Order: sequence, then structure tokens, then C-alpha cells
Amino acid sequence: MQSELIVLSHLRWDWVWQRPQQLISRMSPNRKTWFVEEPLTPHGGPVTPNRLNSAETDGLNRVWLEIPEQGHHVGFFDQVLPHYIDQLPHLIGAPAGERVVWLYTPLALEVALALQPTRLVYDVMDDLAAFKDAAPELIVRQRQALRRADVVFTGGRSLHNSITRQGRTGAQLFASGVAPEHYAPALRRRPSHTGTPVAGYVGVIDERLDLNLIADMAARLPHWEIRMIGPIAKIDPRDLPQAPNITYAGHKTYRQLPAVMADLDVALMPFALNDATRSISPTKTLEYLAGGLPVISTRVPDVVADFSGTVHLRDTAEEFAALCARLGHRKPATRPERNVRELLKKYHWKTIAAQMEESVFHAGAQNLTRVEDEATA
Repeated sequence: MQSELIVLSHLRWDWVWQRPQQLISRMSPNRKTWFVEEPLTPHGGPVTPNRLNSAETDGLNRVWLEIPEQGHHVGFFDQVLPHYIDQLPHLIGAPAGERVVWLYTPLALEVALALQPTRLVYDVMDDLAAFKDAAPELIVRQRQALRRADVVFTGGRSLHNSITRQGRTGAQLFASGVAPEHYAPALRRRPSHTGTPVAGYVGVIDERLDLNLIADMAARLPHWEIRMIGPIAKIDPRDLPQAPNITYAGHKTYRQLPAVMADLDVALMPFALNDATRSISPTKTLEYLAGGLPVISTRVPDVVADFSGTVHLRDTAEEFAALCARLGHRKPATRPERNVRELLKKYHWKTIAAQMEESVFHAGAQNLTRVEDEATA
């Protein structure tokens, strides 16, 4: 039977390489795969308003709706859903066999159902309703997606507890992982330099960060560079802390990350403790560890639960700065410690993707067949 996978994602395939890309890129290459993204305004070219466009990338088909510049972010909102619902089934065609539709945002639920899935998967990677400028309908749509999905995954311990409290039984916890081999070059390249020490954050720079903590830490470490690496999203760049020793390196591709981490002495996770971070399970924790870096984090619940024996947990800028000063004198690691190596093996993306694929395309199919048989008995 022909097998097909259609992913509906709020993240673009070619943006920051996160959970959707890590998992979907490791699914079976023999399966026709579509990756459907939010609306996009093309740069510098003519726009055919409200028309789907597509391109083949990395062995899958990316799809997005072209729209004129709006001056604000347009996601899978009500005003664009009809265009996806009308056009996407024609672009992809009718199901010719097994069709799995995989949701990363519940706002796209109506689109998912219009594609006539044989199985609907909802991979809850974030509490999107808690993010800044979140669509007000996210809470209701999430409840609907949790009811309609045949398979529900959660990307962290706190998220899993939240989904369970909402009444979704049988949700499967698959915390995000890491590809240790990708970061191995950072261990080989890290210089034993005598210049300015660098404490760095790698990831999206948004409302989840404690900007006051970063500014205060920089003031306490005048002879250090505080390097912020990643795209700025959902906050005004003018609100970011500015100091002679704070640098903003911009977006780096996944391929560039090992070299980026090789230049750091200490890795930072200076998250604010707010609604937006209550349920996050930062992928960067394992990536930092795979790159041989000591990690300092605020007490994000999932980090405390899963990495308290491995990551240095601190509460204030004073404590961050003092620990940086101490860790900066350490000899650069050439190999992760044994307990870290065990974590990296346990949470390898390859293992996680294989287990999720088994649950969706094999165990999930058997369970649905059993339910259908019982319903017709």
C-alpha cells in the first residue's frame, strides 16, 4: 500500500533546524512527504495572491501560500485557511493509500481534515498559546486537535503533564533529542585560547529570554564577551540589552552550529520563568552538551527535572557571572563525560524518530484496524 506523509507546520523547513526538521528528515525516504508551511510573501518577485506554491527541498515537497506583504505575521489564521482547504487537496491529490497528516500547530486542523487522513498525528512540541502574540483561538483549536488526533506526541515532560490534564489519555512522551555526531567537530576544533572568554546563547532570541539577567550578567563580566547567536523573533530589537561586550551574531544554519559552539567557553540558557517557558524542553540543552560545553541555566521545570545533575542551575545574574568566571578557567573538553555520553545516546534523534515512526505507521495502524474491526463486529 502506498504511504504518504503530510506535515502542517508553523515553522519553515529552512529556518532554525528544530524538532520538525530533525524528525521528518529521518522518516522513511520511500514515503512521499509534503511539508506545508504558513503563508509567505516572496522577496523581490511578483506575487500571485493567495496561490499555493511548492518546491522540492531535501527530498520532500515544501508548500506555502503566497500573499502580499501584510506588515504583520500571518499564520494559519481564519482568513487564509479557505485558500489552503480549496487548493491543497488538488495539489496533493486524493489519497491513494495510507495518508498520515502530522500537525505541529492546531490552527491547521481544518486543513488537515480536508486532506482526508487515514491517520491524524498531533506532535505537541510547544505550548503555542502561551507565546507572545499567540492567536486567541489556539486554546480551543488545541482541544479540538487533541480530540480528533489518532496519535498524540508531546515534546517534554511538562507538556505531557499538561496534555494529560486536558483529558487526552494515551499521549506519548518523546522529548526532543540530539545528533551527537553533528556536534563532534566542536570538540575537535575548540581552541585553548588565551583571549577574551565567551559565554554564548544559541537559539531564537525572543520573549522567553530574561533580558535583564543578560544585561546584568554582561555588566558583571566586563572582560567577557556575551555572544547571542540566533534570529530575533517577536520582540523589538531596540528592546535588546546593549553593552560593549554583548554581541548579536544573527541567524546561523544548522550546519554552522558546530563551528559556532567551538568558539564558546560556556553555554547559556538564560530563560525567563514565565508562561512562555513553563512547558518548554529546550533542545539546545543536549546540543550544548554534545559540543562539550558546560551549561548554565535558569530553573526551567523540564531542565530541572531532566538535567539537574548535568546542567548548572542558577537563579540570578550574579550567580551566572560567578560561575562563568569559574568555568572559564577549565581546560576545553575533548570528549563529553560518561554520564553525558549516556544521555546523548539515549536521546539520539535517530532513535526517537524510529520509535515515533513505528508508533504512527505500524503500531498505530494495527490499533486503528483493531478499533475498526470492533466497531463493525
